[in-house]
Parts: sequence; C-alpha cells; structure tokens
Amino acid sequence: MDGFAAVDYGFAREALQRGIAALYLVAFLSTLNQFRPLLGERGLLPAPDLLAWVAGSSRRRRMLHPTLFSRVRYTDRRLASLCWAGMAMAVVLVIGVPQLGPPWLPMVCFLLLWGGYMSIVSIGQTFYSFGWEMLLLEAGFLAAFLGSAAQPPPTLVVVLFWWLLFRLEFGAGMIKIRGGREWRDLTALTYHHETQPMPGPLSRQAHLLPRWFHKGEVLGNHFAQLVVPFLLFAPLVGIWVDSPVWDWIGTGAAAIIFLTQLWLVVTGNFAWLNWATIVLGFSAVAVPGWAPRGEAPPVPLYWLILTAVIATGYLALSWPAIRNLFAHRQLMNASFNRWQLGNAYGAFGTVTKERIEWVIEATADADPDAEEWSEYEFKGKPGDVHRIPRPFAPYHLRLDWLMWFLPLGHSLEDWFSVLLVRLLEADAATLQLLRHDPFAGAAPHWVRVVSYRYRFTTRVEHRVDGAVWVRDRRRVIVKPFSLRA
Repeated sequence: MDGFAAVDYGFAREALQRGIAALYLVAFLSTLNQFRPLLGERGLLPAPDLLAWVAGSSRRRRMLHPTLFSRVRYTDRRLASLCWAGMAMAVVLVIGVPQLGPPWLPMVCFLLLWGGYMSIVSIGQTFYSFGWEMLLLEAGFLAAFLGSAAQPPPTLVVVLFWWLLFRLEFGAGMIKIRGGREWRDLTALTYHHETQPMPGPLSRQAHLLPRWFHKGEVLGNHFAQLVVPFLLFAPLVGIWVDSPVWDWIGTGAAAIIFLTQLWLVVTGNFAWLNWATIVLGFSAVAVPGWAPRGEAPPVPLYWLILTAVIATGYLALSWPAIRNLFAHRQLMNASFNRWQLGNAYGAFGTVTKERIEWVIEATADADPDAEEWSEYEFKGKPGDVHRIPRPFAPYHLRLDWLMWFLPLGHSLEDWFSVLLVRLLEADAATLQLLRHDPFAGAAPHWVRVVSYRYRFTTRVEHRVDGAVWVRDRRRVIVKPFSLRA
C-alpha cells in the first residue's frame, strides 16, 4: 500500500463494488416483493400515513431521514418503479460497466443506489429497522468513492472500509461482552442455533453438536470480533515499512472473518448481514500484481482531493460511534445523523434460551368453539414440525423476522393486529407473503393466535418419524375474533 494509491487493492475494489451492488440488487428485489403488503397504500403500516403525519410538523420532518417521497407523493406504483430502477443500476454495476469509465461515473451510480434505497428505508418503519439496512447504506456510500478500473483505489477510501468493518465486528463483540452472561460463561451457542430468528437447514445439526464445541464457537467468536478487527489496519504500517508482511496480516484477518461469517451463513438466515460482512472483508485482501506497479495510471488529483474531503467529513461523523464503543451503555445498531453514516453496529447482546412461536390459526366454521382449526404457514419461521428450515439469506423475509420478535414483547404490535384482519379478509397481497394458505384464497370465519414452545428433536426423536421440531402448546394469545360477528 502506497501513501495515496492502494496499488495492491485493485482486486479488493472489484470485490467491493460488485459485491455491494449485488447486495443492493437483493435489497431492492426484497422491497419490490414485500413493501406493498407491508407498508404500501394498504399495507400493515402504510407509509403514506407516516408521510402525512410527518408533513404536519417541521420538527417531525427533521426527524425523518432523507427520502424522495417527502417531495414526491408516495404511490405503490412509484415505489415499484424505484425498485426496478435500483435493480437495473445494481446489475450494471455488478457487470462492471460504469467502472470502465472515469471515477465520477461509478460514483454517480452508487450515490443513486444509496439515495434510492435510503428513500425506502426512511419510510420502512419497523420492517426496515434492522442493522443491516444501515450497513448497506453506509457501504454503498463508501463504494461510490472507490474510483474506476483504470486507476488503483484511493488509500483513504480503502481504510474507511476497514473502519466500517472494524465498527461492525468490534461493536458486535463489545455488545456481547457487555450483554448477557451466556457470552461470558461461553454457553450462548448452546441455545442460539435453536432460538435464532430464522434457522437454516443445518441449524439443527449445529445445535446437536457437543457442548465443548459450542464453547469453542463462543471463544472463536470473541477472538474474531474483539482481536482480529485491530489487525485489519496492519497494512498501514506498510506505508512506512516496505514489507509485504503487513499486507499479509491484514489479509489473514480478512480470512478469519470470512471463516466465521461463512459458519453463520451455513447455520442460519441473517438476511445479508453475513454476506455484507464477507464483502467488506475483501477490502483487506491485498493481491500484488492485480494492477502492476508503474503500469496503472495515477489517481487523478481532483479525485484525491475529493476523497480526502469525504474521508475527513466521514471521520467527523464517526465520532459518536467511537464514543459509543467505549460507553458503559453501548447502543446497538444506532445512527447518529440523518444520512446514516458513521453508525454503531452490534447484534445478539443477549441470546434467548427458549423458542416461543406465535402460530396463527383460523377456521371456516361459524362456531368459534369448532374443533377444526388450520394453521397459516410462513416461508421461513418454524411451523410444521416436519419441515426442514430453508436457506433464504441474503434475501430478507421481513414479516417472518418480525414474527420472531413478537413473543419477546409485552403487547401486540399494531401491524400484527392489521395482519390478522387482512387474513380474515383473505387479502391476496398479504397471503403472498405466506408459504401456505389453508383456505386457498377463501376468507375464514374466525382467527386466533396460539403460542407454542419449539425445540429441535434429538437424534433419537428424529429417527422415529423424521420430525425436525418438537412443540408443545402454551396458551391462547389472541382469542377467536371475526369480522362477521
């Protein structure tokens, strides 16, 4: 790594630009498929209602993150157009066409992606309140300043990617150390594979591994998140000491991050969080000879000045996140400015030790005391005890994720009450979010919600009938109600 140009990080730039663009493609596709029934004109939490409420007060307008829909009236059709445009732009960047032009061309493309997706996240309310939404926005903003393929990437921008990855990993590690006792006594992974929001097809096998292995997982996690992130900055020493060893240390740190994140990919479904971390990890991968020294044109002066200004402003915006890392009450997944840059990250400060699922049941019988009740099946969250969980990541099943949080709260969420009404109406858009509608599009008479405790079957139990889960009924959460009563 040289002072101004990261000459050995051309491959890193390629992986970052194309990988981040691919994640934007997934994010816009997820929005196209789910925003209308969740947040559209007739959604569970209609975005037009939020925008109307915000428009009634200048203070509220200042609280809202920037969005195109504060200037252009929201409609479901316009939201879909934005998603299609975002996906088209993402595909072009994945292919690498803008990167063949001058540095400002991919910059404009990534800033359009960043602004377009921020317009969605800003009105997404609880369905877009996940840390990986902020992470994708921040990564997209930084990717705008990596430049084009003709020159090596600016050193300052590559270092900013290390700083983002550091906050992501070290912040998550500190959240765990300060969080539940299970992270300190090394028992967290004894529960996590079973109780995580959306298990994957291998989560049960991971859960059944010996306790000593789970303790090793926790120790490995602490090392990967509390020690390894500091090694990402080792190549900076190479600016003053002409030795490839420092680049190798940074690349080794990235390799450890890759391994830990791939284990999480194999054993769970965390939308694009793990994949984004892997993509960001490529920022520390040095590949000498990718752009031979002396052959690549120098970074244009105007681009060096622009990236220096961006880096200075970005670090200034990061100051609250730095203080948060060392705060006694560390915030998790917090944004400190309207542009969602320089954020604080973290996940799973505590691990739930019991899996409670809310199951929605309905009946077509006019008598609410009927014995025939059928369950609605969701795409990702557990339901049928014989169904093996499917891999969905990096695609984000937003409704399934929010369903996991419900038993952890103390009251019914507004959106959940509307969901039950939509099921009684047999709303076609809402039913498309589900895996199985037991009434084949017809409206049931009554709906209710029952809680169950789920646990993975042991190897002996699984051999009996192939069941993946064992569940026992707990209590009725929502008593039978009907729109026809």
